[in-house]
Amino acid sequence: MLELKNISFQVDAEGAQHEILDHVNLTLPDGKFVVITGPNGGGKSTLAKVIAGILTPTQGRILLDGEDITGLSITERARKGISFKGLTVKDLITLASGKSIGVPEACNYLSEVGLCAKDYIDREVDASLSGGELKRIEIAMIMARSTKLSVFDEPEAGIDLWSFSNLIQVFEHLHEKINGSILIISHQERILNIADRIIVLAD
Repeated sequence: MLELKNISFQVDAEGAQHEILDHVNLTLPDGKFVVITGPNGGGKSTLAKVIAGILTPTQGRILLDGEDITGLSITERARKGISFKGLTVKDLITLASGKSIGVPEACNYLSEVGLCAKDYIDREVDASLSGGELKRIEIAMIMARSTKLSVFDEPEAGIDLWSFSNLIQVFEHLHEKINGSILIISHQERILNIADRIIVLAD
């Protein structure tokens, strides 16, 4: 059972606080088919993102089977059985960065991996994206995150030759930009050529 207790969500726009969700109380019993509807701008998508863990409520608590999950990330909630359909590319990059970023910054990450930002920023992450597009979005997410260690498993898979040339440049730029280490699993000679060290794993 999912319980929302006094959930509020505010945004700061033009120097003023705007209440998107105002003390929402809701119980979703197990085994029920529930639909939330209402006018545009009423807060439906915001509520869904709060439940999924994409947005953190400014007030209130979220309970799943009696456990307070308000502070859990989208990944932690997924492990507990909450799935979410409707993530946009911007949502993913924002989640990866770990902070609130604007559209221009998210667009910069997409441009760096060779994707036209205006075509992708509001696009849903679903089966309509090709394998190559998903790979590049994953790399943009890692660039936004700037982690201590970034691991890529055959990042060239599913990427066409033109995109592969750009991919090499992306890795070179990523190496310059972040302070962390990069570990790539690859057979591609051009990726091997830009490595500081090559490790051969055999037998």
